[in-house]
Amino acid sequence: MVDIITELTYKTFQKSKVYFALAHKRISTQLRKSIHPNLKLNTKPLSAEILKKMQQFIDEIIEKDLADGEKGIYPINLIFDHSWSNFLSCYPNIWLDMPKVWEKIQQKKYQEFSQEIDTQDYPTYYLQNFHYQTDGYLSNMSANLYDLQVELLFNGAADIMRRRILAPLKMGLEKLVSGQNSDAIATQKLRVLDIACGTGRTLKFIRATLPKASLYGVDLSPNYLKKSNKLLSEDLGELPQLLQGNAENLPFRAKYFQGITCVFTFHELPPMVRQKVLEEAFRVIQPGGVFVICDSIQICDEPDFATILENFPAMFHEPYYKNYITDNLEERLEKAGFVNIATEVHFVSKYWVAYKPDINIDS
Repeated sequence: MVDIITELTYKTFQKSKVYFALAHKRISTQLRKSIHPNLKLNTKPLSAEILKKMQQFIDEIIEKDLADGEKGIYPINLIFDHSWSNFLSCYPNIWLDMPKVWEKIQQKKYQEFSQEIDTQDYPTYYLQNFHYQTDGYLSNMSANLYDLQVELLFNGAADIMRRRILAPLKMGLEKLVSGQNSDAIATQKLRVLDIACGTGRTLKFIRATLPKASLYGVDLSPNYLKKSNKLLSEDLGELPQLLQGNAENLPFRAKYFQGITCVFTFHELPPMVRQKVLEEAFRVIQPGGVFVICDSIQICDEPDFATILENFPAMFHEPYYKNYITDNLEERLEKAGFVNIATEVHFVSKYWVAYKPDINIDS
């Protein structure tokens, strides 16, 4: 059982992140209104009931994070993983970038990139200033600010939501290893791929949870991969293999991985690209393997949060989000060939856990 000091320290740590994020949002909103009084975001106010429910869900996911650490699903020290030195060095740059963000919103500039950014050979749907970030996902500055930006966006719960993939991933791999066909993989390391690995936060958590697994990450952005390599090099152990590539055409042979994850990606893909990525995941995962997706909740999951979901693309440039929140990913997973599909919801995140058919898994 987690000792009372650890529990109190962790909850204080998380609450401080929540309060800081809320204060940041309040101050930045007031500053925007002062500097750009004519800049109007097409958003709806949130009721007291919705705000109360959001706080309840944050409290619940914090309790779940603590419980999973206590149960040994992942090392308990993982719940305190946060680089405050990096936070302090990056936070001023978020404020410095805000005038550019407000200018993009006002001038409706959604696909603007600096001249030094090479935009050749990237799919058109990727060349967006997602969240109005300067240079989208292709700059070094974007890679350095991303983790802090999403923590502020999710009121300090971004890493907690990422860690919700660890329990189903670990459970799925254990099910595979304990099956009748486990002899073939008992003598080799399990291979796990993180699609659209970004800055490496998810891979960092997976490596701590599965220290003997061989990990791989693929992403389109060279600067995000550079940031990921830097983050993952801070810890001892085998480094994940990072490759620049498109998830629509994964650079791996068929049936190579036992586990695959994908975090906060599908809402930034057009519908047909989502399907292609799912089909590629199916191709490169071995029979019996587990695929875990984490992304935003959808309208069907929490109707009371409909206003929040509608506000999101109004506040941030997310051109594919409105389609995503009504898209049926269960049907898409089935179409790709996956079976035994289950879903979970934690705070404002949704999870799909799916398997490639195998004689050891009822279909």
